[in-house]
Amino acid sequence: MAGIDVNRSTSGIVLTPEQSAEIWSAAEYASAVMQLAQKVDLPGSGVSVPIITGEPEADWVNETDEKPVSRPTFDNKIMTPYTAAVIVPFSNQFKRDKAGLYNEIVRKLPQALARKFDATVFGLQSGAPGSNFDTLGGAPQVGIGGDTYAGLVAADQSVAAGGGILNGWALSPQARGLLLGAVDSTGRPLFTGGVAEGNVPTLLGAPTAVTKGVYAAGADGAARLGFAGDWTSAHYGVVENIQLDISDQATITDGAEQLNLWQRNMFAVRVEFEVGFRVRDIAHFAQLTNATQA
Repeated sequence: MAGIDVNRSTSGIVLTPEQSAEIWSAAEYASAVMQLAQKVDLPGSGVSVPIITGEPEADWVNETDEKPVSRPTFDNKIMTPYTAAVIVPFSNQFKRDKAGLYNEIVRKLPQALARKFDATVFGLQSGAPGSNFDTLGGAPQVGIGGDTYAGLVAADQSVAAGGGILNGWALSPQARGLLLGAVDSTGRPLFTGGVAEGNVPTLLGAPTAVTKGVYAAGADGAARLGFAGDWTSAHYGVVENIQLDISDQATITDGAEQLNLWQRNMFAVRVEFEVGFRVRDIAHFAQLTNATQA
């Protein structure tokens, strides 16, 4: 039954003597949104995020003329915290006999929350967790295939046309590969900074954050490779740090199955956090696709 996982007989777990001493893990997952967007303090009841909708305008005046008066205009959005969580059950024997693997799984649980947060913000799932949580899935699309440099410039222009100033890129590994392979007419790489380390640290002077959580394959062969944007207009808030709890007394529900942990010599690890996300104007962002840029 699915409910009794994870235990020593769980399929897919094969540890050699060498692996038992050292657990090989994938690269750490860090939220691209949290690297690029602005963090705000978020109380449990939510917060109103002020937004400048119009800035004061100066004008020329003649000597002794009255100086012009201009006022900024404001709006606000309510940022509400929404909870992301996951529970993983283990057998006591699994923790005892495969401690290295258990510790690695628990260490990676917070990364599952970061992946879920990014996937939601980048529109990789159907809908947001609530009406006071914005996503970027509806941002204008710009192709960076073919003439990749022209595509990046087009993304910069798209953000500028929407009223923003491009100051950050969220890139998928597929986008990084495309950029590292981009060459000029003589075959020289266009993006040389960090190539030795397999990275593209900046594009058009703006920093990049590489994450698997931004990639989306399209049914028609098109793929979403990343985002460009003015991240000063994007805000996220976390109510508290990530909460991690362990229980061996509870009964948890796994689908239609009730799982009594104490009765089965099991325990469960629960990890959760409360987070919100708001964006001033989605026109300040552009989706990067593999469509051909002329």
